[in-house]
Amino acid sequence: MGCAVTNPTSEPPPLYAAREPIFPRRVSGTFRRLKWWIMAVTLTIYYVTPWIRWDRGPSLPDQAVLVDLANRRFYFFLIEIWPQEFYFIAGLLIMAGLGLFLFTAALGRVWCGYACPQTVWTDLFILVERWVEGDRNARVRLWNAPWTATKIRLRTIKWTLWLLIALATGGAWVFYFTDAPTLLGELVRFEAPGAAYGSIAVLTATTFVFGGFMREQVCVYMCPWPRIQAAMMDEGTITVGYREARGEPRGKHQARSATPLGDCIDCRACVNVCPMGIDIRDGQQLACITCALCIDACDDVMAKIDKPRGLIDYVALADEAGTGGLTWRRVLRPRILLYAVLWSGIGIGLLAALVMRVDMTLAVEPIRNPINVTLSDGSIRNAYELRLRNMTGYPRDVALSARSETPLSLELQGVEGLTVTVPANETLRQRAYLTSAPESPANAEVSMPVEMIATDTAGDARAAEETVFHGRQR
Repeated sequence: MGCAVTNPTSEPPPLYAAREPIFPRRVSGTFRRLKWWIMAVTLTIYYVTPWIRWDRGPSLPDQAVLVDLANRRFYFFLIEIWPQEFYFIAGLLIMAGLGLFLFTAALGRVWCGYACPQTVWTDLFILVERWVEGDRNARVRLWNAPWTATKIRLRTIKWTLWLLIALATGGAWVFYFTDAPTLLGELVRFEAPGAAYGSIAVLTATTFVFGGFMREQVCVYMCPWPRIQAAMMDEGTITVGYREARGEPRGKHQARSATPLGDCIDCRACVNVCPMGIDIRDGQQLACITCALCIDACDDVMAKIDKPRGLIDYVALADEAGTGGLTWRRVLRPRILLYAVLWSGIGIGLLAALVMRVDMTLAVEPIRNPINVTLSDGSIRNAYELRLRNMTGYPRDVALSARSETPLSLELQGVEGLTVTVPANETLRQRAYLTSAPESPANAEVSMPVEMIATDTAGDARAAEETVFHGRQR
């Protein structure tokens, strides 16, 4: 058996290919309409969400969704996340990752084809381009034409509209991090912080360049997911594919053709509508984002030549070479069920943690320098730093107490009695002292467990924290 010999002097293929412009043709159909709806919904959510008002009380911001970095808070309608509750954010990120694994294993790169920000904004930019310059043939002619007054005018209009969309994109992003109406006024008056202008400039530039001039290159060279997806997909994954057994041999159908041909008439409609510029008939490819526009284009051609739809369709990888229909039972396989169970389990856990979360907490830290003090009458005093956190939008009167096997006397520094007022949405630091009686058995203990208790005087919240009292022998 022989083996092929590679010419050692031949150059390896380049890691990066220069971009060739792609001019997708307009297409209509089920999947194109679905993409329009998804684009409209996602863009509306992105641009409108920062302007939704939500009344949380006089001491809290009234923006429904806000990442308040200055005060280290995250607000989402009824939910307020504090720094120590970052596990909620971590859980959501894990759910997002598992969700991406789940959808990719089941339906291929469905995220890339329909909801990825790069896809959404590229679709919007192509829509503007088609509106200004015309459909595919007109854009190809304009690209090849010399720079005339007409070409300069059309390009200027197109680039201006792209820049306005990009500016709105960058502007909308910064509104998530501060009060939107206030920041808008500051931006217009040129009184906003420099970080706001810098963020808008960077996001405007990246949106303009990525959506207008680096469309498919972002997906092929910059995004890692096309390479990761190979590990997520298997023979049961349903994705866009070409039914080769039905379509081949391809060719123009003629009445007197001596050679029987497949259903594919080699019209290249699937190639002309592809935003990535690939030929789905060549099989699965890294650049394919499974946007399914080739399905709409092919179905339209099949309808015109009285052939069944589905020559290009969503098929399982194992069935791609066949002529049969889609076997949806392949979706319910162990791998998909495992992803679904893990995703659901984390979601249920986060919901349970959210329901059971408390809005008042107490932290107790013993003062260790000195660890205790012996008073003139023989009693022993320990000092503690209390941190009372009020996670509501109204102030709370909180009564403090201590519980231990041997009675101890509790005092608060600078406060008459044992009740303190914790401001709304803040953490109060309070110095406290526990003192034993002169002949108390606690004086002979190395350490004695003590429970500090904080109770809302309105009776709707209680927090407790265990600590220790150190006696004389310490």
